[in-house]
Amino acid sequence: MPSIHPTAVVAPSAEIHNSAEVGPYAILEDRVVLGAGCRVGPHCHLLGDTTLGEDNRLHAGVVLGDIPQDLSWRDPPAGLRIGRGNTFREHVTIHRGARENTFTEIGDDNYFMAHCHVGHNSRVGNHAILANAVLLGGYVEIQDRAFLGGGAVVHQFCRVGALAILRGLARISKDVPPCCMAVENNELVGLNAIGMKRAGFSAEQRGALKKAYATLFLSNQNLSQAIATLESGPLTPDVERLLQFIRDSHRGVCRARKRPTLDPDE
Repeated sequence: MPSIHPTAVVAPSAEIHNSAEVGPYAILEDRVVLGAGCRVGPHCHLLGDTTLGEDNRLHAGVVLGDIPQDLSWRDPPAGLRIGRGNTFREHVTIHRGARENTFTEIGDDNYFMAHCHVGHNSRVGNHAILANAVLLGGYVEIQDRAFLGGGAVVHQFCRVGALAILRGLARISKDVPPCCMAVENNELVGLNAIGMKRAGFSAEQRGALKKAYATLFLSNQNLSQAIATLESGPLTPDVERLLQFIRDSHRGVCRARKRPTLDPDE
């Protein structure tokens, strides 16, 4: 039998794995599914069509699957799907999908620090880290191993590429390409060299991306010309993925600030 605190309120139709734990004053409503090894802390609220895989940890006050903050919402069948091994610190909120048969999706092994918000229909991949008070609008995509600094805000429909970094308090309303560092208002300041090393990128891989970044964002060519220049020569798989990310952009991508690196005192 699952460990359910006597003060918790669990709907009869909620599916709770025998190895799961539900803490004091938590509320689990109808259609909630809690996988093996999940731990739900005090005062959490899980509602809607919300499914959690194995070994997720919810700290105090987490709210998962609430209705979208969308004035056009009309209570369609929609939900929230969460993978395994995620950590949700205090008062994280994640909303369900806003349109019929759509879902907000969270992958595996992500870490959401206190007071983060994930808007409806957003997707977070695997091994991403969202520091305190990060805010994601609706339909945002955060790819694998991205890191979002505290208080960063991402506008609806924007994408943050794999291994990208957002500086704390960044204001993002365009796509941030993979492996890039973004600061302030849609400005790129170079590549995430440390993150690429930790992810196992070889010196050759990092060098190819560095050259591609310089061509795309630091040359005198516009973006279309820079892409054509890179496409005229051999492309590594990492550079091809970078170019494809840019080609797929609907909101446009962040551009480099004139100073390519941060000031020493920043």
